[in-house]
Amino acid sequence: MPYQPVPALPRCAVVDLGSNSVRLVVFEGLGRNPIPIFNEKAVLRLGRGLNASGRLNEEGLDQALMVMGRYHAIARAMGAHPFEVLCTAAVRDAANGPGFVEALREMMPGVPVRTLPGAAEADYAAAGLLCGIPSADGILADIGGGSLELVRLDGGRRGVGQTLKLGVIRLAERSGGDVVKARALAEADLSELPWLADGAGRDLYLVGGAWRALARIHIAQTGYPLNMVHHYTIDREEARDLTGVIAAASRRALERMPGVPRRRAEDLPFAAVVLRRLLRATGARRVVFSANGLREGWYMQHVPVERRDVDPLIAAGHELAERYGRDPSLPPALLAWTDPLFPTESGETLRLREAACWMSDIGSHDHPEYRAEQSFLRVLRQPGIGLDHHARAFLAMTLALRYEAEPDSMFLAPARILLSFEATRRATILGVALRLAYTLSAGTPDLLVGTSLEIGSQLVLRLVAGTGVFAGESVTRRLERLGAAVGMEAATAVV
Repeated sequence: MPYQPVPALPRCAVVDLGSNSVRLVVFEGLGRNPIPIFNEKAVLRLGRGLNASGRLNEEGLDQALMVMGRYHAIARAMGAHPFEVLCTAAVRDAANGPGFVEALREMMPGVPVRTLPGAAEADYAAAGLLCGIPSADGILADIGGGSLELVRLDGGRRGVGQTLKLGVIRLAERSGGDVVKARALAEADLSELPWLADGAGRDLYLVGGAWRALARIHIAQTGYPLNMVHHYTIDREEARDLTGVIAAASRRALERMPGVPRRRAEDLPFAAVVLRRLLRATGARRVVFSANGLREGWYMQHVPVERRDVDPLIAAGHELAERYGRDPSLPPALLAWTDPLFPTESGETLRLREAACWMSDIGSHDHPEYRAEQSFLRVLRQPGIGLDHHARAFLAMTLALRYEAEPDSMFLAPARILLSFEATRRATILGVALRLAYTLSAGTPDLLVGTSLEIGSQLVLRLVAGTGVFAGESVTRRLERLGAAVGMEAATAVV
């Protein structure tokens, strides 16, 4: 019988046509976590000269049409539907913006080309951020080439918002390239928004390529063990120090810094100026960088309503279980089975344990000699947007130990750096417990139901006679490891 290919997941695509760059992203599936399978950017700087001329950069228009023709062809070839184009600050502010939009519509008949008002752009940015950080609390700042969108967030709820002409290209032109003048302009514009002070003691969430470039510089300079901008977090003083260095640096000095994208070098001082003024205006306690923004906000509009409010971390666990696991009915049983080991657990730690149970079989199809390392890297580096860096490290460490990685293995180094002593201890207990559970159950809930853990004066593994489980050498050895992890003697009881 000939091979039958797996049915393709639905795809959708969006073009973010901004003042600095135009980017196409193709997403696969309509799950809670966006999965980009294609991402291409062209730096056209359509907003260059807009402040003086009131028009889109004529030199970039022909190139923009050529790039958009390519993006249209890619979207059709990849079977993406819907496919939409979202135009932001440069197009909406330019006198020749409407004409450019009409040219795009003629070139791509049937493709929606929308020019977003500032409020709509802010809405998309907020939806994109909340897609990955549902409980975000503080101020969102999305910087582009032409504008800065600011939104107040209250525990995951969108509040007041405003668009300012503080995009990096626009600010550079308004100030004549003078960083000192740019500082005064940014301070004056931000002072018109008294509600920014509501960010005091809360988080400042940064979206946009110029600020992601700042995060990459900080990651490179500090030797941070995880090269991911999304969820990268630094405290207020670190952010102030970073912006001070960047704002004062010459372009030549910037280009020599590790982690600096060459095409961003001329924008970075102005991004730094705006961030430094924002830190003052908001009183934020720390800065959280996000890779999500307008494009992910657009994607979330197409996700079925019943999926939008699902916890993205737990959704990531489900998705990995479906893709790599053997029995999707086992993780809930594992969560209940490990309950006695964590009697006072609640909130975030319980959420992480649930996610670990869902991810606990993702190495089942890997080579036995590399399951621990492969599972560790798969979790640490997965694209799931709902995982902050602590969650990635905790879950990766747990899964490595579930597959019996040696605690001093070199590949565990990033997790050891990112986790506290207490978090490492919890990951060790959970990882060792999951290993025991899989040894007993062969990865099936039918066998696991004949076993249970009990903690009193000692750790007791109870086995129900005649259910296909018994305390053989491997079970005894792994039970002793679990006892050592919790600091108790371990014993077996047959009932």
